[in-house]
Amino acid sequence: MWILIIGLVLLGVIALIAGIIRNRRLQKKIERGELDRMPEVKEVDTECCGQHEVCERDSLLAAVSKKIEYYDDEELDQFIGREGNAYAEEETDMFRDVLYTTKDDEVAGWVRSLQLRGIELPDELKDEVFLIIGERRVVEKKEA
Repeated sequence: MWILIIGLVLLGVIALIAGIIRNRRLQKKIERGELDRMPEVKEVDTECCGQHEVCERDSLLAAVSKKIEYYDDEELDQFIGREGNAYAEEETDMFRDVLYTTKDDEVAGWVRSLQLRGIELPDELKDEVFLIIGERRVVEKKEA
């Protein structure tokens, strides 16, 4: 136990020393004219931190966010627990209506919301959903 505590304290001291050395080096670069000022701290976008290959707001994983958000689709709650291959054509059309009235950048959030609510997409729509999300990701990479 003491070894763990001493190790953590030692790690903290090393981090402190590394930070001081970094700041001194930056200050010397400023004095020599290599830098005009200290680097600025950038604020992180609350929707996407930029540290993941795929932004959380585009993720289909329900584990990313536990917040259930409704997309004018409360009527779909009647399908909680139903399997994707058990939908009638009219029921699939209800999902399709919501899908095509949802903005492209909100589709991943809508699917994540369905997962959190225990609603499985109809099998007939899964390919369309993945296509929309995939196309959006390609467009965003080109713009970046």
